[in-house]
Amino acid sequence: RLPMKTLTTVLALAALATLPCACTQREPITAHAPVKTYRNPLLPEREIADPFVLRFDGQYYLYSTTDGRGYEVFVSEDLVAWKNKGRVFSDPRGGDWAPEVFHNRRGDGRFYLYYTDNIGGPRRGPLEKQIGVAVADSPLGPFVDKAVLATHSIDAHLFEDDDGRLFLYYVDLTGGFKIMVQPMADPLSKTGEPKPVIRPTQDWEKRSGEVTEGPFMLKHKGMYYLMYSGSGADSPNYGIGYATSNLPTGPFVKYAGNPIAQRGGNVSGPGHHCVVEGPDGKLWMLYHQKWNTEVNWRRFLALDPLWFDSRGVLHVKVTRDTDQPAPATPFRQPKTR
Repeated sequence: RLPMKTLTTVLALAALATLPCACTQREPITAHAPVKTYRNPLLPEREIADPFVLRFDGQYYLYSTTDGRGYEVFVSEDLVAWKNKGRVFSDPRGGDWAPEVFHNRRGDGRFYLYYTDNIGGPRRGPLEKQIGVAVADSPLGPFVDKAVLATHSIDAHLFEDDDGRLFLYYVDLTGGFKIMVQPMADPLSKTGEPKPVIRPTQDWEKRSGEVTEGPFMLKHKGMYYLMYSGSGADSPNYGIGYATSNLPTGPFVKYAGNPIAQRGGNVSGPGHHCVVEGPDGKLWMLYHQKWNTEVNWRRFLALDPLWFDSRGVLHVKVTRDTDQPAPATPFRQPKTR
């Protein structure tokens, strides 16, 4: 038999052997960073409107209406803190509005910038606009102009369906603001004829001019949600609504509860938005608001959540000058030794 002191020592060592070693290298754990906040306006030092955000390789790329001479790109990892990476498209025609960028993942892997700018030649009026497309190998550009897709038109948005079919939504200005859908053979080429799907019919769309513009398509549980902005974009009455269909080409039925985003409190003229999945896996809307309630073009960048309820109704929240929970950003804990 072992002496009592020796036996005690052996038992203590055996117990220690069953414990995990503090020097064992642990696998990093994916978790969410502590919740932080954001406050609209974002990038308050800049006049920004008509934002579009592309998510690519874990980063977000923001394109928007700024100085009218082309487009800059801002880059973020969390949708809140943005860094200006410079100009990606320069346009001698000028009048550049409402850009969108499509990544052709299923095709050539390139990036397609859909722009609105002035029709070349003598100006005959403020709405002598056209939509076109430029191409780059990177979301940072530079984008090279390729083609004009429609004249007397603004606000192009390319939607790729689950089966890979492409549809270009845009606003035809001939005879009034109406949203069109154009089937596309590829990001550069049209197929078939365009047709109108949304016109100003609801009262909120006609409070400050009869306008339906800024189309953006979402698909949820097999239903197509064509979001858009209504009323004049220079007005505090500008807002956001949507219409639904079981086909990407319509017919679309407008939601009776429109607008889902509108002026209220210190929020003025919320509109011309995009929707992107945040780093937290939830949907977020980037849009612009007006700085004040006057009729002008002074606008700023804003971010707020968007969600579907159990009945498939689409909801948004619009905020200004208040702290809001920011999209949670995943992070990996450092290895310990």
